[in-house]
Amino acid sequence: MSGKNWDRVPIDAQSVDAPLSSSAVFLVVTVGGDQAALSKAASVLGELDDLVKNVGFRDLSGRLSCIAGIGRDLWDRLGLDRRPQELKPFAPIKGSVHTAPSTAGDLLFHIRAERADMCFEFERMLLDNLGASVTVVDEVEGFRYFDARDLLGFVDGTANPTGLDLPAAALVGDEDGDFAGGSYVVVQKYLHDMNAWKETPTHLQEEIIGRTKIDNIEIDDDDAPRKSHKSLATITDADGNEFDILRDNMPFGRPGKQEFGTYFIGYSRYLWVIEKMLQRMYIGDPPGAYDRLLDFSTPHTGTTFFAPARPTLQKLVEAAQEKLAVDR
Repeated sequence: MSGKNWDRVPIDAQSVDAPLSSSAVFLVVTVGGDQAALSKAASVLGELDDLVKNVGFRDLSGRLSCIAGIGRDLWDRLGLDRRPQELKPFAPIKGSVHTAPSTAGDLLFHIRAERADMCFEFERMLLDNLGASVTVVDEVEGFRYFDARDLLGFVDGTANPTGLDLPAAALVGDEDGDFAGGSYVVVQKYLHDMNAWKETPTHLQEEIIGRTKIDNIEIDDDDAPRKSHKSLATITDADGNEFDILRDNMPFGRPGKQEFGTYFIGYSRYLWVIEKMLQRMYIGDPPGAYDRLLDFSTPHTGTTFFAPARPTLQKLVEAAQEKLAVDR
């Protein structure tokens, strides 16, 4: 959905609008509670662009990028006076059958490139720079699977906004001017029961997803007794206006460990849009008619962040460093 006056938002966002990549690393860390750890984390955040350049220059066609998101708790611990209007910790959702857990995370680093070695090298250098100031709580290496399919065999991200619709859906506008150009980010790591999914007939899989499996055609299920994943994840307001989010989900897995999953990452102009989407999935619409995909895919993490625009991030880093220096 296009928001009014979005054209006044600075375009110098972090690389939220970067093309979908063939490789990615999703890194979530917590930051130590002492002043030294907080200062170190703030310093590294301020140097991210330089690190991207240093690694990315080795192969410009690799299109290396990194988006940094800050969690609510760390935001407050850095002593920042203002925060994005909707930023808050991920709230667990308990449905009648399935639960979306809330897990720890102060910083998210969404690292993307066309080469897995560039993601690896950037992450290695990033963690070297952060040192003992952080603890890694989740690290997932994602890959693009054939024609942008998930490991369940369906094309993922078809409904992503494009062109001018992308920033209007994913970046904060003048409704929160201090943080215009930033984005709310929600991440969840899902593990799939592939054996149970394989035993499910294709036509039932398509009813659950809301699209055909081979040619990715949307299925009209308005009159169906149970809404599909596609329909439950479609958010509209009281006037019928549809609100999109930007998904950069990626498959991951270790066949030797029988681990197969999808890393969900959603960027949104409004946090409430993703919250409502998840409520519809876990609680159901009507209540009890939850997303049947959850019978096969189980979330193991759930964390919310805010990824400020580049100029805003630099100002936040400077303010945090000044605050921490005074408090020493």
